[in-house]
Amino acid sequence: MSDDDVLIAVRALAPALRERAAGTEALRRVPDTSVKELESAGFFRLLQPRAYGGLATDPAVFYAAVHEIAKACGSTGWAASVLGVHPWYVAQFDPRAQEEVWGADGASRICSSHAPTGKVASVAGGFRLSGRWRFSAGCDHARWALLGGLVTDGEGRPVDVRTFLVPCADYRVDGVWDTVGLRGSGSNDIVVEDAFVPAHRTLGYGPVTTLRCPGHEINHEPLYRLPYAAVFTTAVSTAMVGIAEGAYEDHLVAARESVRASHGRRAAESPFAQVRLARAAGEIDAARLQLGRNMTDLYTIARSGAEIPTELRARTRRDQALATERALTAVDLLMENAGRGPLRTDDGVLQRAWRDLHTGRGQAANDVERALALYAQDALGMDVHDPML
Repeated sequence: MSDDDVLIAVRALAPALRERAAGTEALRRVPDTSVKELESAGFFRLLQPRAYGGLATDPAVFYAAVHEIAKACGSTGWAASVLGVHPWYVAQFDPRAQEEVWGADGASRICSSHAPTGKVASVAGGFRLSGRWRFSAGCDHARWALLGGLVTDGEGRPVDVRTFLVPCADYRVDGVWDTVGLRGSGSNDIVVEDAFVPAHRTLGYGPVTTLRCPGHEINHEPLYRLPYAAVFTTAVSTAMVGIAEGAYEDHLVAARESVRASHGRRAAESPFAQVRLARAAGEIDAARLQLGRNMTDLYTIARSGAEIPTELRARTRRDQALATERALTAVDLLMENAGRGPLRTDDGVLQRAWRDLHTGRGQAANDVERALALYAQDALGMDVHDPML
């Protein structure tokens, strides 16, 4: 499949995903049918290495696909953005780990929970891993999990933060996800009980941050020379902006016909409603333009082989976080515009988008103040060290 083939196929799926949105919420996970359709469309192969049947595409194509999915169904878009970005991350691992994931099944999907909440013990040949990891979107559809862990020395002092690649045979999914928003993302807990993880299935934050990963031995495409913090955070921000745009388009159709009971006129005739609509559209456009600009600039540098400057990394994080804030602002404006109707939980797209976005804002990558502080520190000439940069 070509990049264009995938985008065409994803857009063709949108009506069905939109039709299933309410059922996805009720199920509290993305339906198997939706995942199979996205797989058939080639979506999960966009960021997968060519060595294992992937497309290793320009990241702009991946984010365009995420945007279309999230416009149709926020929960599906969120889960798809996360599951879809993980092939890129596994491509950074030791080639032996990549062979374990994709050698026998090129369609293997990977979920994650990166917060280092588990217990890690160094042993001969690797590590032993135990604990509970929360908020793993789409984990019911994955055969592997990327789990964060803090490595300590003999006296319990932290010496490294690593990601551990664990097969589904070594963990269980605890179906605890029951939230106000993103209800259908299936962001359940991953539970591991004393699993052995060989050293080649772990990756430290140091190599990821410096863009010197063992996976580069076999994956030479420029896609894999992008910063993790930019690739992952842009994925979830793109989903949030897609949710906002889907709500905007749905509200625009409703606003053309709705009549305000307070004055008996069409809502579309109100100049105040018009201003709110314009502001919401502007927020969404600004978010999309900045996200797209930054990823284009990053990819251009990666293709040239030059080093990606810290200034661009910081700007990317700044704009990624602001994109989530803009998406929230846009949907809040639409809620103000819509009157009391969307307050009913069975009333469709807008209230679901409002709940989804306010839930997604809590993701660690969407901490606006942290991202803005990093940008300002770099702009002021301070020495900035952060794994999310």
